Order: sequence, then C-alpha cells, then structure tokens
Amino acid sequence: MTTLTATAPLGAAMTAPARRPGRSRALFLGLAAALVVAGGVLLLAPLAQRGGDGPMLTLEGGGFVFNYRIAEATYGLVARVERTIPAGTRIITAFDDPAGGPPIVEEQVARVGLTKLVLKSPPVDGVVAGKPYAVTVRMLSPEGEEIGRLETSFTSNIDQSVMPKAPLTTGPGYQPPRPN
Repeated sequence: MTTLTATAPLGAAMTAPARRPGRSRALFLGLAAALVVAGGVLLLAPLAQRGGDGPMLTLEGGGFVFNYRIAEATYGLVARVERTIPAGTRIITAFDDPAGGPPIVEEQVARVGLTKLVLKSPPVDGVVAGKPYAVTVRMLSPEGEEIGRLETSFTSNIDQSVMPKAPLTTGPGYQPPRPN
C-alpha cells in the first residue's frame, strides 16, 4: 500500500484554492442581513408583549432552599414580569412562617424596566415535609393601587430536621468554624 503525502518547506505559505468572490460575498451578506432582521424581531418581541390585560406576574419557579453549610433554610421565588411596571411600584411578599405566627413580610421598590423578580425570604425554621406553605406577591402602584398579584404555595419534600444545628462553615469562603 502506498501513501502519498504533500509537504511544504518550513515557512512556506499554504494557500486555499481560489473562489469566486461575487457569489460567496452575496450569500454571506444575505445571511448577515437575515440574522440582523431576525435578531431585531427577537429583541423587540418581548417589548411588544409587555402590554395588554394579561397577568402582571407569571411564576417561573421557586421552593425552599436548604443551605446545609450555613444551617439555613429560606424560600426562593422567581417570577416573570409580563407588563410594564410604573416607577416606584412596591413589591410586597408575604411568606407563611413555618414556625407558626403571622406571615413573614418583605417589601422592596421595583426599578424601572424590571422584567424578572427574584425574591428570597429571611431564614425560616420549622419546615415540615409534605406541608404546603403559602406565598403571596403583591404589586402596588405608587398611588397604593394593587396592580398585580401572584399567589402560590411551596411544599418541601424534606424536613428541616435534616439540617445541622450549627453552621458547618463560616465566612465568604466557607471556612471551617473556629473551635470554642
């Protein structure tokens, strides 16, 4: 069996076969123009959808977050904002307190152009597996009128009893805790 190989002297430039520049350039420019138009449509489509009379918020996900390294459990919630929010809108979130008592209420002011809400509760205690815990997100206009509401509930599949009693690590780099 004979193998043929082509070699070039060191430092010699390898060149590609000549192409017809007119056809390739036209194809490239046509594809580039199509991509620019499609990209513009994709970027503007969400802006066009941000009006109307549909719901103000749509739940994207959420649940309980168990951070065993710092022995902490919290609620986490992500919601998509479907319509334009007026400047100064207040977002009031009420989380059921798993330990009992009144709901845990968190409040913040929405920034202009907000498209997604990422909400987190302060640390909670007493989460029981299989029990639903209610969460309500209300959006109030600067005048105090409710302009949006999202009600949902989260159920954990594990008890908080699996969490350590004290943090396993401390500090921003998860250093081991100092001995007492």
